[in-house]
Amino acid sequence: MNTENLSQLPLNTFKDIPNPAPDAREIVSLIKEQGRIQGYKLSDGQVLGKNEAVALARAGGIQGVGIATRNGNEHLKSLPDSTENNNLGNLPAASE
Repeated sequence: MNTENLSQLPLNTFKDIPNPAPDAREIVSLIKEQGRIQGYKLSDGQVLGKNEAVALARAGGIQGVGIATRNGNEHLKSLPDSTENNNLGNLPAASE
């Protein structure tokens, strides 16, 4: 089995993988409503809705994420790496 190609499989789920700028921020917590992600809190304290965060990530302003599509809607998804605690699904929920 060719294991070289296996590491690329998760990347195939992304619509776009932006190159983060040197000063790109990180997502530190999720803004949830009734268990669903409505937005993201960034490392500088800024809170963005999903669409704003996708636009900022696409412009290189958020590191560690790619853009995926579900049911025709774009959303952010963690880039695969060897660390579990930085995955979006593992981040704490925050209040606005």
